[in-house]
Amino acid sequence: MRLADLITMSPNVILMLPRFGISMGFGEATVDEICRKNKVSTEFFLLVCNVYSFDDYVPTIQEIEQTDLSQLLSYLTASHRYYQESRLPHIETHLQHLADQAGRFGSVLLKFYADYKADLHKHFMYEEQVAFPYIKSRCDGAGGSSYKIADYARSHSNVEDKLNDLIQIIFKYLPAMMMIDETIEMVFDILQFSADLNKHSVIEDKILIPYVALVEERQKKVSK
Repeated sequence: MRLADLITMSPNVILMLPRFGISMGFGEATVDEICRKNKVSTEFFLLVCNVYSFDDYVPTIQEIEQTDLSQLLSYLTASHRYYQESRLPHIETHLQHLADQAGRFGSVLLKFYADYKADLHKHFMYEEQVAFPYIKSRCDGAGGSSYKIADYARSHSNVEDKLNDLIQIIFKYLPAMMMIDETIEMVFDILQFSADLNKHSVIEDKILIPYVALVEERQKKVSK
């Protein structure tokens, strides 16, 4: 299939492209041709496409085992950068415009969002400084760590909940007739961001964690 046709069928896929280092202007090239050109595993690219395209998609054990771990970790880290450097500042610009016109409510709104950003940054830093280094070393064959992927799974919080709370606050308490068009645009941006974060969590919960659990189990059997 041509990549252009795939994106036409599943527009959400366009959000993934920069995280794979794929730029626009791919002409009539197929998915496989574009992946090879950009040194991306075609199988992994399609796996992520399926997650983004189908809400009920669950990877098979075979798909999980064939995942390129280095590309998976690079993709997740690139997603962190995209969220913190692009999506969060974009939403904050909208919020600042509204807050400037909303008096005391505006201050509350900005404080709520600042707390959310801090929590999300902490979440990402834990993954990048604790979980991901462990995963890489474990999959490289290192052992002896008391840390396990189950520890990561237990600490893997739902980062979308506070965004839903933010939307409810805006719906219920934003002063009436305030910059209606920008409010609607901002809400759509938050909803899209929340949906993207959900897919991000699915990739971690349904691909990354099961992959590492399989590695741990195999290493455990070998060490016996």
